[in-house]
Amino acid sequence: MIKYIALYKKPADEGFDQRYFESHLPIVNSVPGLVRAEVAKVQQVFLAGFLGDNEPHLIAEMYFESEESFKAVLQSPEWATSGANLAEIGGMELVAMFSAEVVS
Repeated sequence: MIKYIALYKKPADEGFDQRYFESHLPIVNSVPGLVRAEVAKVQQVFLAGFLGDNEPHLIAEMYFESEESFKAVLQSPEWATSGANLAEIGGMELVAMFSAEVVS
């Protein structure tokens, strides 16, 4: 299983959350091959470590059955639409994204 993680720092724009949940999340949920998606709001940071001055705000996790299905998703129109939407709503400058193989 592959997990795609998006870590968002706290936005200066208070309207970001509304745009994210009303506009972006429905597009993400339409991505083919998505097994499940979760979004969590960070309540407290216990050890900032490498985050420096960045205050984490949201953690989005999207699960895909395999590396092959994840690679196919990256080529899908829905994935492209989600990226364009994220740029539109002001999220690209807030996010770090990475994928990971679920090993346990």
